[in-house]
Amino acid sequence: MLARMPFDASAAHGRLKNLWELRAEFGMERSATHVFLDEIVSDRMQLLSGLQVLRDELQFARRPCRSDRDAGAADFSQPSVVTTQAFTNCGDRIHHGEIENYQRVVAARFATISEIGTLKPEAFHPMGGGTDDGATLAHVTWAHVLDEPLRKRLYDGNRQSFVLCAFDLKTHVGRLESNDDLEWGKTAESPFREPRAACGAVVGTLSHFNERSDVHRRIRSDLGEENFELLSKDVIRSKHGRDITPVVAASIIAVRGMLDTAHALTREMDLRGVAHLTASVTVNRPSVNDTIIYLARATVFDGKITTQGFGTDARKYAGEIVNHKADKRLRLTYDGIETTSYPINVEEYAVRQSVLPGDIFV
Repeated sequence: MLARMPFDASAAHGRLKNLWELRAEFGMERSATHVFLDEIVSDRMQLLSGLQVLRDELQFARRPCRSDRDAGAADFSQPSVVTTQAFTNCGDRIHHGEIENYQRVVAARFATISEIGTLKPEAFHPMGGGTDDGATLAHVTWAHVLDEPLRKRLYDGNRQSFVLCAFDLKTHVGRLESNDDLEWGKTAESPFREPRAACGAVVGTLSHFNERSDVHRRIRSDLGEENFELLSKDVIRSKHGRDITPVVAASIIAVRGMLDTAHALTREMDLRGVAHLTASVTVNRPSVNDTIIYLARATVFDGKITTQGFGTDARKYAGEIVNHKADKRLRLTYDGIETTSYPINVEEYAVRQSVLPGDIFV
């Protein structure tokens, strides 16, 4: 039996290097499209540049051809990258078109496309956002990318081909504005409705923790006991005195989901797996487009988890309200770091070999 084609990791390494040279702006409340394009899409485009991108089911058709549709099968001898997209978002109906906007701007570029042209992202809607379980999210997403025969065709086709798993971990928080004042943790579904908590799961966990609620226990676990004690008993205020406790809690849950998923991927992906992950908070605002606070990004590949952005210690969060054109926006900071000055951190892990024998780095 012939030896498997060894993996040439240079293509993936070079593109990851380009990604981490891109500037990222964390903590500022900005328009959703701005964040999607200038942060998430721009990063991932670096990982696809110059490669044959495989995400249409017709490209995965088996040969020899049985119909004209199968003629769309890709040439696996070309340096290629298979992409798949996963995202989490609280299922609260209060989102004003933000999920649809995300699907158009982000998922449309990286999710698998069915044979009839519909998007097939891995979509999860845990109450409160973040993730119900990072290990499950990592396992399901990686398991669905490639069946074993397709994996063999990709890996045997070209030494530089790899698989990109993209994850966006999202939470949300409400925002009300009245009489030149801002309130966080509440919003209204329309101008005709009374304000309510958003995210209700996060706010409810902090204000009326119920031990019998699976959701409350998960959110408390994601926050960690020290954070839960601080956020449930004290108030974190912005520079101008606004209560931003719900924003901090939602941020920590999003970042925790990103980190948990990244660490779980080290046990799921084989050596040709590349992951790119982000964490963000959607700000729900009545009758206007939702805004987003971009919090953190991460990649997982070749024994390294690389991260940049906010962390999970509530004591290190601070914020201020800044003027943006005719609007007022929240700018969060973590550990006193400015929006574009967050250090890049690297953590090493043991690389899992391919499930197919003979695949090695060169």
